[in-house]
This record gives sequence, C-alpha cells and structure tokens, in this order.
Amino acid sequence: MERLDKIISQSLNISRSDAKEYIKSGLVTVNGTAVKSANEKADAQKDKIECDGKAVCYSKFVYIMMNKPKGIISASQGGEKTVVDILPDSMKRKNLFPAGRLDKDTTGFVLITDDGDFAHRILSPKNHIPKTYTAVLDKPFDSDVIDAFKNGLSLKNDKCLPAQLTPLNSEYTEAQVIIRQGMYHQIKRMFAKFGITVIELKRTAMGRLPLDLSLGEGECRYLNDEEIKMVENK
Repeated sequence: MERLDKIISQSLNISRSDAKEYIKSGLVTVNGTAVKSANEKADAQKDKIECDGKAVCYSKFVYIMMNKPKGIISASQGGEKTVVDILPDSMKRKNLFPAGRLDKDTTGFVLITDDGDFAHRILSPKNHIPKTYTAVLDKPFDSDVIDAFKNGLSLKNDKCLPAQLTPLNSEYTEAQVIIRQGMYHQIKRMFAKFGITVIELKRTAMGRLPLDLSLGEGECRYLNDEEIKMVENK
C-alpha cells in the first residue's frame, strides 16, 4: 500500500503538492469512489485508480533499457545533455538515474532506474555482473592479448579482474569484450596497454540481458520482471 498522493505524483510526473490538490479537488477516484484525503493509501496493483477519468498506471520503481547514442553523458544531471534528459516525457519521473556509466562517446545499453537497492546490487563489486561490449580497434590484437585479458591486467593503480576477449572478424580488429568491473575507461585502457586504440565501443549486454536490437540510438523501453532478473545474472 502506498499513499495516494505519492502514487499520483509519480504516475503523472507532478509534485506531491500538485497531486494533493488533484485529490482535494475530487479528481481522483479509487475503485470508483472519489477520495479527497491525500493520506489515503491504495494498492496500485489491485485498486482501480483514476485521475480526471483516466486510469493511473503506477509502478513503485521503473527499469528502463536505453540504447545510448554518442555525445550523451550517463548521469541524471549535469552541464551537458544526459540520458535522463533524452527520455520521452511519458517515461520521466523523479529520482531516475543511470545504474552504471558509459563514456560520453560509448554507445549501447544503459539501464535507467529509480531503484537504488537494485542499482547497488548490480554495481556492487562483490556481485561483478558481466557487461558485454563490442569494440572496433585501430589495429589487430593477438593471442597474447587474449591471454592477458583472461589472466587479469594490471593498470596504473588498478587491477582488472579476468576478462574475456573474443575476435569477431578474421582481421582481429573487432572484438567482443566481457568485463565484470566498471573502472574509468577500463576497456580503452586495457587495449591501450598493448598500443591498440579503441575506435568504437558499444555495450551490448548487462548480465544475461542483451540490448534490444529493435531500439534505435536514443530509444528506450521498460524492462519486464524476467528481464530485470536477467540483468542481475539470475
């Protein structure tokens, strides 16, 4: 059960004070009965809640998959355009943030949520969910690089966990990389240790959940319960 003003506020992306005014004005009904007290509680999963005759869709938390384009920062606010800024208005609500970051020039799967506990679970070092990337390189790598990734590289002030490096073309200039950390510019720094520059980088999966290929750059959609579990690698 949740307070009715909280349900209305989050569902309509309005302030709690505005939601209270809607309720006091008799515009909000629960199971067909007008409610005028913002202190009333309702079960959004079971009760029929309407505002001004329109059904209210409410979820305590949301989980959004975005195919992040270049030039957008993975943050909830900042001096530059963020992944939260480019969400459709219908999906915007308070307290959304990206669970983990992608570099400004890296594209692909960003998960946006308002569930702090969930974000902590998938970002916690003790969980180490796999994150899968496709990298385009300026020169080929060889078996020595593959072995070095597998054994865990040492970078300046950082120690990388074992990572999986798999060639995606015969020239060994395109690769799939699976890491279980999220250090600053990690994949770029790993390749740079061997004199290789990453030209393009795209995250293609988080946990066991792949990026939805039907999403164009900048597009997004909600995740269902099974997909949320797949992100947690369950």
